[in-house]
Amino acid sequence: MDPAYAKNALARAHEQFKARNMASEKAHCDAHDHLPGGNTRTVLHAEPFPITWTGGKDATLVSIDGDVYTDLLGEFSAGIFGHSEARITNAVQKAMSGGWNFGGNSLLEKKFAAKVCERFGPSGIELVRFTNSGTEANTTALAAAVAVTSRRKILVFSGGYHGSTLVFSMALMKGSTAPSMNLPHEFVFAPYNNVPETRSIIEKVGPSNFAAVLVEPIQGSGGCRPATKNFLKYIRKVCDDTGAWMVVDEVMASRLGTNGYVATQGVKGDIVTLGKYVGGGMTFGAFGGRKDIMDRFDPSKGQLFHPGTYNNNVLSMSAGLVGLDIYNAAEVERLNKLGEDVKKQVQQILIDEGIYPSTFTDGLVDIVEIDSFEQDTSLEIDGTLRAQEKLPPMFITGRGSMLNVRFSVPNSADWQGLYYHHMLSKNIYVAVRGYTPLHLRVSRDHVRQYVSAISEFILLHKSQLCKSQLCKPLL
Repeated sequence: MDPAYAKNALARAHEQFKARNMASEKAHCDAHDHLPGGNTRTVLHAEPFPITWTGGKDATLVSIDGDVYTDLLGEFSAGIFGHSEARITNAVQKAMSGGWNFGGNSLLEKKFAAKVCERFGPSGIELVRFTNSGTEANTTALAAAVAVTSRRKILVFSGGYHGSTLVFSMALMKGSTAPSMNLPHEFVFAPYNNVPETRSIIEKVGPSNFAAVLVEPIQGSGGCRPATKNFLKYIRKVCDDTGAWMVVDEVMASRLGTNGYVATQGVKGDIVTLGKYVGGGMTFGAFGGRKDIMDRFDPSKGQLFHPGTYNNNVLSMSAGLVGLDIYNAAEVERLNKLGEDVKKQVQQILIDEGIYPSTFTDGLVDIVEIDSFEQDTSLEIDGTLRAQEKLPPMFITGRGSMLNVRFSVPNSADWQGLYYHHMLSKNIYVAVRGYTPLHLRVSRDHVRQYVSAISEFILLHKSQLCKSQLCKPLL
């Protein structure tokens, strides 16, 4: 593969993007007067600048330059209801008409808590506390684990993202000296989906030293990588045997099962964290779990202190109550089926074009001891670790309605940017990293539009993509 190919193609895409989005460029430049980099949310930054949006309806967004885009990002799962769900609008308006910021309790939080516990009880939530974000839910859960167990160490996994202060890239695990904003817990790093190496790390550190194990059953920011059932059950057993808390981050993954995704894998967490869509698209987070753990947050018993001005705000409580009714079991199944169809179609295109081996699976296993987990990984098949020669240069990962198109070539960032700009040129909005968590307003027609755009991208760049792997089977 020509290393300059993607870089040059991306430079041309940037110029075309600038010519089409002059109003967005001006808005971005003007914002530098008051925002560092013209931005207040890092993940939304894109080169050469992000699009500025002026509105949205159903499955579409309108840019300040007047263009209409199909939205396949769905606000990273928080926007699972689309941009104009009338039932949520009505619920929020009704709540606002009765006042807000009470500085006290309301019936809304009590009703919503009952609904959350009923919904996610099979994942492990017997009692629940509300927060303002998934990040806050995760930080509170870890702090509680350390306080209650009187242990200091927390096991985390490569590729894990649990909020802006809990980011565990492979580079960090390999000793990167880049500045980190992570909380100062005593984190112990282990490779995701890799039972043998994780077991060795736990034994080396000492099983009785762990307060908690923090895991996503599907890594959202980490590329929609699903944990194997064997891996999750191993973590459950470790926690049962050692007394560490299994903290399951379901902030994104809970959307994949009516009662949460981890429940579909036959596992319960000691603490389960929620966020995103569960608050109906409003600012929201939650953590819940075993009654004996959650009882420690009972204010009348005075053990664990958990305040929060907006924990029970009327907007999130009202929207969440309606939102869980809208995203019911039938809709969970329908949306997952839509995502599975997208994945199968994309896989087939990659196979037909000789880029993707028919034997490839996305049950990716990290190995800390190698130089690049993107280039050299393993597969876990029936609980056995098997060496895999190479990842395809372009591939799709995920489960159900959570999907991510990714690249494994050395200059993968350029290819990811090229893919992102190709989608924008087709009036399709995805995350810069290729993430597309489908939402309820996405139709079969939108899916056809997306798959067609992917097919066109592959055909445009097939010669270069094939050169990177010689288009041969992996296994």
